[in-house]
Amino acid sequence: MSIVFRNANGWLLDACSLVDKGVQLCNVTSERKAASGKSYFKCYFKHECFQILKSHVSVKSSCTVTTNDSAVSDAALQRSENKTTVDCKPSKKRKRKRNDLNQGEIDSLAFHHKIRSAILEGTKSLVDAGLSCEYLSEVNNAREDPLPSQECNLAALCDMAKELPLITENRMDFAMEVTLMGEKYIIPPRCAFLLSDFARMQPLVGYGKFFDLIVLDPPWENKSVKRSGRYSFLPSSQLKRLPVPLLASTGCVVVTWVTNRPSHLRFVRDELYPHWGVEVLAEWFWVKVTRSGEYVFPLDSPHKKPYEVLVLGRYRGCGHHSHSSLRKTELPMEEQRVIVSVPSALHSHKPSLSEVLRPYVGADARCLELFARSLQPGWTSWGNEVIKFQHVSYYTVEPTDEPTDTATGSLHGESSPHFSLPPPTPD
Repeated sequence: MSIVFRNANGWLLDACSLVDKGVQLCNVTSERKAASGKSYFKCYFKHECFQILKSHVSVKSSCTVTTNDSAVSDAALQRSENKTTVDCKPSKKRKRKRNDLNQGEIDSLAFHHKIRSAILEGTKSLVDAGLSCEYLSEVNNAREDPLPSQECNLAALCDMAKELPLITENRMDFAMEVTLMGEKYIIPPRCAFLLSDFARMQPLVGYGKFFDLIVLDPPWENKSVKRSGRYSFLPSSQLKRLPVPLLASTGCVVVTWVTNRPSHLRFVRDELYPHWGVEVLAEWFWVKVTRSGEYVFPLDSPHKKPYEVLVLGRYRGCGHHSHSSLRKTELPMEEQRVIVSVPSALHSHKPSLSEVLRPYVGADARCLELFARSLQPGWTSWGNEVIKFQHVSYYTVEPTDEPTDTATGSLHGESSPHFSLPPPTPD
């Protein structure tokens, strides 16, 4: 089950199971069918991506963090939360004093102290539940397998999308393995996506759909991103150009992933949401733990925290009525709920919020993710890396028995008229 446990504090999620649910049955390429002699296949995301076994208790910078608080779990989190100190040896730089903190660091510390008790209490209750049902457990002598690597040509795909800016759809009730620019991808059922950059979103606006849930995971600008060059970032002010009011239905739930930088949080609450006509309703926290239930980083680490923030609101502008917004009753959103999960080891691979948010948007809600790096069943997704984690290298694909559901009978076919792709570019 994707939601392992829920209580008044929040949810314990099995993030890998959420991915697997959408690709349990897959129509593969003819080459794979011919090689195996089978017609039916199942897929699942490589579980080694979620084998986070150890807490990163040593912070590689000159700092000393002291905490005497009790552990989040007597059996698990005491090693990460109840550390009396996280001592870091200074290299050649002198140790900074508290009064050397800049304003951003002071704001971050104040925000952390404000939310700390909610995270501590919520995480403890959910981790304890995970240990009780043995979803979380001590892992001894476990082998950490290497992560899959992906060398797909996303830049070439984006260049193709510039010439052919189309919405790609899989309208079938099963996943499909497709080939794009010589690379294979697993496309979940009943999903649609637009692979494009920020300047080419018009096909999404012209898609003719209004969404009941819009989730954003912006590439926030920060010093770490600038240094590493892992992905291109977007200045905060540019986010105001996103056509959220043209995509949102009346009462649409808008959720934005925010880094632990207070200036970004203030921007979303005080500028971005008001600019779109979105009423801020709550802040939730995604807390990342290991397979044994420890925080992935010490809770009071001065640099990397084991949590990220989500800002939730509802669109209050002159929206459009979708098929579900006409008959749904708005469920109140509680403040400071906690979502606990073992994170993916892949950078920027966030857990799906579909099951957590379903009570707030309805079972038949139309859902959209902006700046997506993966696809979800039944969702529409946009981004310049929108199929990054759909690459077949992240999946295990295995033959399976013929399904009993007659709705999947067309899997015998080589291709489906219900799957639309841009035509191939000439050689």
